[in-house]
Amino acid sequence: MNKQQLASKIWESANKMRSKIEANEYKDYILGFIFYKFLSETELMRLKASDFTDDQLPQLTEDNPDIVEFVQGECGYFIAYDNLFSTWIKKGNDFEISNVRDALSAFSRNISPAHKKVFDGIFDTLQTGLSKLGTDARSQSKAARDLIYLIKDIPMDGRQDYDVLGFIYEYLISNFAANAGKKAGEFYTPSEVSQLMSEIVAWHLQGREQIKIYDPTSGSGSLLIHIGQAVARRNGNPDSIMYYAQELKENTYNLTRMNLVMRGILPDNIAARNGDTLEDDWPWFDTLENKEETYNPLFVDAVVSNPPYSQNWDPTDKEIDPRFSYGIAPKSKADYAFLLHDLYHLRADGIMTIVLPHGVLFRGGEEGQIRKNLIENRHIQAIIGLPANIFFGTGIPTIVMVLRKKRDDDRVLIVDASKHFVKDGKNNKLRASDIKRIVDVVSNNRTVPKFSRLVSIDEIRDNDYNLNIPRYVDSSEEAETWDVYASMFGGVPKNEVDQLKEYWTAWPSLKAELFRDNGACYACDHDDIAAAVRNNSDVKIFIASYERSISKLPADLRSRLVEHPEQVDALAQETAIGKELDAMIAGTPLVDPYDAYQKLDDAWGGISIDLEVLGSEGFDAVRAVDPNMVVKKKGGKDVEVQDGWIGHVLPFDLVQRELLHDDLTAIEADERRVQDIDSEVETILEGFDEDDKQNSDAINQDGDAFVAAELKRAVKAIGKNPASDFERGLVQAQKLFDETKKLKSGIKTKRNALEEKTCNTIKALTDEEARRLLEAKWITPLQKQLEELPNAVIDELIGKVNVLKNKYATTYADVCGQIDEAEKELAGMLGDLTGNARDMAGLEELKALLGGE
Repeated sequence: MNKQQLASKIWESANKMRSKIEANEYKDYILGFIFYKFLSETELMRLKASDFTDDQLPQLTEDNPDIVEFVQGECGYFIAYDNLFSTWIKKGNDFEISNVRDALSAFSRNISPAHKKVFDGIFDTLQTGLSKLGTDARSQSKAARDLIYLIKDIPMDGRQDYDVLGFIYEYLISNFAANAGKKAGEFYTPSEVSQLMSEIVAWHLQGREQIKIYDPTSGSGSLLIHIGQAVARRNGNPDSIMYYAQELKENTYNLTRMNLVMRGILPDNIAARNGDTLEDDWPWFDTLENKEETYNPLFVDAVVSNPPYSQNWDPTDKEIDPRFSYGIAPKSKADYAFLLHDLYHLRADGIMTIVLPHGVLFRGGEEGQIRKNLIENRHIQAIIGLPANIFFGTGIPTIVMVLRKKRDDDRVLIVDASKHFVKDGKNNKLRASDIKRIVDVVSNNRTVPKFSRLVSIDEIRDNDYNLNIPRYVDSSEEAETWDVYASMFGGVPKNEVDQLKEYWTAWPSLKAELFRDNGACYACDHDDIAAAVRNNSDVKIFIASYERSISKLPADLRSRLVEHPEQVDALAQETAIGKELDAMIAGTPLVDPYDAYQKLDDAWGGISIDLEVLGSEGFDAVRAVDPNMVVKKKGGKDVEVQDGWIGHVLPFDLVQRELLHDDLTAIEADERRVQDIDSEVETILEGFDEDDKQNSDAINQDGDAFVAAELKRAVKAIGKNPASDFERGLVQAQKLFDETKKLKSGIKTKRNALEEKTCNTIKALTDEEARRLLEAKWITPLQKQLEELPNAVIDELIGKVNVLKNKYATTYADVCGQIDEAEKELAGMLGDLTGNARDMAGLEELKALLGGE
């Protein structure tokens, strides 16, 4: 299983196990055990790297001080052999909840003094909550045993170890957040928002050798992790980053530390603190006794945060706190208190990104004064309006504000990204292309119509420092207008045609082919707009030019990905390929480069999973097959059983299509014949007389299907000499049913044979065949998706022209004429009515009003 499949399996199993325990609490158990497994396996790996053998592992006891000191030096902690996760597994049914309690107590007393701040109390949440796993020791032991068996399959022996465990960890956190509402969501920032903030920060910090990053409301630590990964991708050395984290809630603070450690961050690079950020700022000294000697203000290169929105806080005496020199946030809304705290801890050349509710942009009072001070002192670089419903547990619209400690530019970039998202269940989600679109305008300080605008400080002053996004960026759709002249006399208004000028610029001859100038308006005489557009010479040149521009991409991707897939750095290659794709289509009008990037990212989801497998298991993994495990009912219980085989990397249907085409074609021909037979049977039924259907037991009461057993009995009674069309139809239907039965049996046999042949083919693939199949899986579908982009542009224009043509196709005069005709027709029908004198007088008056005789 790849990490996605494994994470999904753990989540599915966890759902079945957690019973009455709230998701927000259950996460503490499962994530705590995952972290303990990580520490156990890390210790074993480092011991084996130091030539420790399996036979020597029982020597790992607290009674051996040399061993304890050695392990502490390697790991920062010591876990005895009896307390290792793998030892728990070996105990089987002898495992008891007391084993966990003893192990966690031992862990606490065997932490290296140098790493106390990282590991001390990290299992407190798990330890205090073990009693909730059951009503007695027996039920608690069973629940804990189920948990450790649930997570025992997480791999720890490949070069992707940290990423696999970290991925599973974040996958579970995000699912707990999504399924537990606000309670779990309040500490989790969706990875897409984290990615957006991290790309902006990493762009600013590129080229720096030593970096400090800080999250004062760290939650699960996902923001810090994303920032670190993005910075490391650009700077190349992940160990050059120092991580500072502060979190108010103890259990969430433990999550931060666990998550940072599991991502392979050196313990020496982690400084985490459990405390109230606003009340108890980052400590400047270790103890009161040596306060003067250890005074060390925290100033960092980047601050990222997603603080709780509009939280109450205590502003008493905060005016003497240097963090709040720009003003004191109101006690019922701490948003600006968090922002000013973040800004204070920035170095002069630092950058910060913070998630806040929209209200901070326009609320008055103390917040208005703080906002004015931030603007006048040039601290706000950008404001990014995000889509609504993007965070778990809240549907309120939010922003990301980008601030700098020192800027020369007095303009503010306002970005309205609220329309750029995709629906994902109840929530909205930023796509990779949405993130890239935002990062590009922020990093280039770019104005883009309907999306972003650089706003001068003078304009902001004129608006009384109100930064509400719609004041500066209008992303709304243009309101539809109706031209009175065209509505009266027909034709298409010239100004509405001219609104499509980007198409006429790209395809100069097309406008004249589609529209004839009638003086006041254009006439559009084409019955088939689509054919007219697609047959245009400029449009054909456009398609051919685009195809040439991306024609070299498959060869380049083969070189980058297929030649040595086990050596590919997936993250670096996606970035590099994205830049190359940008360059390829840069000169092509109308095609949105972000659409192309999204196609790449969509494809990359599957490609990167395969690259991960090949990177950790080697190229031979492409020749592996796995049992296809499915859940079936046995004895009233769900049991996992094997149902055939699946390719470890290569899908069976791909191998069959590419290498076993003749076998597959024969089966598909039989399957098509079965479908044809179904149609023929329907035709026979439709040809029967209704009386015959009603009087025959061979046909069901609805008359739309045969009853198999009765049909067979009826045909047997008819014999070899059917006497009527109805009987001949029944005989023919039975022949078709017999043919279907034979075909289906043959198809099943052929499918089984083809599956076995596919298994053997995959196992025997040559390197060249394997690479050709990887190309067919990764590159060919992506290239086809990219080649469709011009057609999407063309279809969009065709739709717009058809709308214009139909909009004014019926004039006011036409409508009046239709009304006249209808009135005359109605008047004529009234003439056929009869009634008493009073009724007839009324009808005569109505006929006169309708214009009748």
